[in-house]
Amino acid sequence: MSPDDDRSSPVRATTPAAGRGRDVHAVEGNPAPRLTKRGAATRARIVHAAADLIRTQGVGRTTLDEVIALSEVSKSQFYRHFEDRSALVLGVIDHIGRETLEMEREQLSRVHTISGLRQWRDSIVASTSAGPGRHACALGTLVADISPEDVVACRKLDEVFAMWRALFETLLTRLRDHGAISSEADVTQIAGGFIVAVQGGCLLARAAGDIEPMASAIDLSIDHLQLLAHVDGMKGLA
Repeated sequence: MSPDDDRSSPVRATTPAAGRGRDVHAVEGNPAPRLTKRGAATRARIVHAAADLIRTQGVGRTTLDEVIALSEVSKSQFYRHFEDRSALVLGVIDHIGRETLEMEREQLSRVHTISGLRQWRDSIVASTSAGPGRHACALGTLVADISPEDVVACRKLDEVFAMWRALFETLLTRLRDHGAISSEADVTQIAGGFIVAVQGGCLLARAAGDIEPMASAIDLSIDHLQLLAHVDGMKGLA
């Protein structure tokens, strides 16, 4: 298929055929080739443009024409960096995943108390309810739009969520070691609960056009931690 055949094709993440659907600079098992400074800037511009469009209108409604126009590259430049639509989606997952994890790593590393955890809650609620794609999480949008049959994309998303859950596990272990939560708290289970609260709450917030479901879901997770600490304290008095 020639580049011109994809002029108005939606950016869908479909199951790649053997040897296709891969970012030409991120083939599994092989190190990415070095890009020139200009080449790296072009590739980043394409990915950022695609990510911005997907945040606001989803994967299925975003076309390659829109991505090419917004990134101000030629069709030949686009195909020099991405073999096809599926490869572009993988690039967007990498970009949004890194962006999300960097932000969460920085914010969660500053949390040392339950009060600090509530400040984190206020921050993520505020950022989710502001700007383009209000009440929507970029990762959640990708999960909702990508077909379960796209094994490569789903695996990449699962890896991002696993790393995010690990950040929560580190935070909860720190709180447990400092006595801020129960010594019997299952940090792995609770960390998964926080991810579900953020993503599930975000999904409901998007449907309702109101951030309250997400805020309430995270509040319940934090309240659960405080309840465990209270029960732990009562055991000490028994």
